[in-house]
Amino acid sequence: MSVAKNAIVILLDSLNRHMLGAYGGREFATPNLDRLAARSIRFTKHYAASLPCIPARHDILCGAWDFLWRPWGSVEIWEDAITAHLHRAGVTSQLISDHPHLFETGGENYHVDFTAWDYQRGHEGDPWKTRGDSSWAGAPMFGLKRDMPYDRSRGWFKSEADFPGPRTMQAAADWLAENAGAQERFFLFVDEFDPHEPFDTPDSYVKRTDPDWDGPPLIWPPYAVEAVKRGVITEREGQHIRARYGAKLMMIDHWLGRMLDQIDTKNLWQDTLVILCTDHGHYLGEKDIWGKPAVPLYETMANIPLLIAAPDTVPGASDALTTSADIFATLADVFGVADQIRQRTHGVSLLPLLAGKAAKVRDWILAGVWGREVHYIDKRIKYARAPAQENAPLSMWSNRWSTMPTHILSRTQELPLPDERARLDRMPGSKVPVIRQMWDASDALPFWASRRFLGNHLYDLEKDPGETENLAGSAREADFADALRRAMKSIEAPQEQFLRLGLA
Repeated sequence: MSVAKNAIVILLDSLNRHMLGAYGGREFATPNLDRLAARSIRFTKHYAASLPCIPARHDILCGAWDFLWRPWGSVEIWEDAITAHLHRAGVTSQLISDHPHLFETGGENYHVDFTAWDYQRGHEGDPWKTRGDSSWAGAPMFGLKRDMPYDRSRGWFKSEADFPGPRTMQAAADWLAENAGAQERFFLFVDEFDPHEPFDTPDSYVKRTDPDWDGPPLIWPPYAVEAVKRGVITEREGQHIRARYGAKLMMIDHWLGRMLDQIDTKNLWQDTLVILCTDHGHYLGEKDIWGKPAVPLYETMANIPLLIAAPDTVPGASDALTTSADIFATLADVFGVADQIRQRTHGVSLLPLLAGKAAKVRDWILAGVWGREVHYIDKRIKYARAPAQENAPLSMWSNRWSTMPTHILSRTQELPLPDERARLDRMPGSKVPVIRQMWDASDALPFWASRRFLGNHLYDLEKDPGETENLAGSAREADFADALRRAMKSIEAPQEQFLRLGLA
């Protein structure tokens, strides 16, 4: 494999691996994703680690799993995003995104070290417009009881090219046309929020995925378990929601083609590493689960696509175990800045896999959502450990005291402020003091750490890829409880995590 001079990372949010043609999906057409896959190493054992949106981006841009220390937050003062190192190394970096969470409370500082950044407005909760277009009636809200900013933005999308996703992809294609070859070395990060909800597209796409639907457009999926069984939605409504996701997937796949055309035109395949990834999957009826509710990380959510096209690399498939923080380590390796990283990181460079010099780079990963189950995953086993009793003790470690944006949630779903129980500690690998706030079972926890648990889960993914037989409670569980304990100790996880999980 030749050493890449540049790198392009394309992140499509909530991208379901099993729906892509390159991974065997036949439900929806993804010709441009398949086109990229034909040039790439297609990773089949790639897993999310920190979830959901911003924690996953912290994995990619900062290289460190943060779900054991905090729920959702910005770049901390003891760490640098990969772009800080690239800036010092003289690499031009560009962010192009329509992802609203990068520009609101809890997502600060991910964009600041890019040489330049371009925010395409109007997606989901982005407060872009103060009034809607009076000529447009608006999309029905599904499962929400108050207005969303998207209602005001939607009427200003007069054509397909006006939607945030298409605008983001076109902006990325234009940047390549203007900059590739004009910069000595570059890093382009395209953080595209599609196919994340709202599952809203021009009607032409929906007519391809659900031509017989004659009801209102259900663009907001419920976040629910057993939604059809409990009557939250009907089976037919569920089919339409899934079809709406498929329409969004096909639309962003189409506009991804604009980027790939520019990569072709500039012949960037010869000197540029091209990575296609996501943050996590999205339940669309698998096990009658919808959205991203409080359940263990089944394969739909956790086993995510990763495509990497590298110069002189023979396309194919790799079953090496990988995770999102490995993207950070790979970029650091490509640009020669690995020895400058000051924070403790958890990623491993994938260049040995791409060059055919190694068959694996790691034996296990950890994954989860702060305050919920902690998952130990290897190439065969997934073990999800829930709190032993109450979901406590639990701590948050941060000097930027913010969490996920809660402006659309109730006050009880927000993160409590630090109080007299807070003390100073040190993050592993850092001498910088950090606020360590402790909570007990009486404290309210934020939205993503809601307290509904389904117990421990243990699945043999080789024998039971559908995760239908929970082996927790069998003789095998003790071995993986020990493996989880060792893995957490190796990254110096907070002691309260061991206590609440019954692993102390």
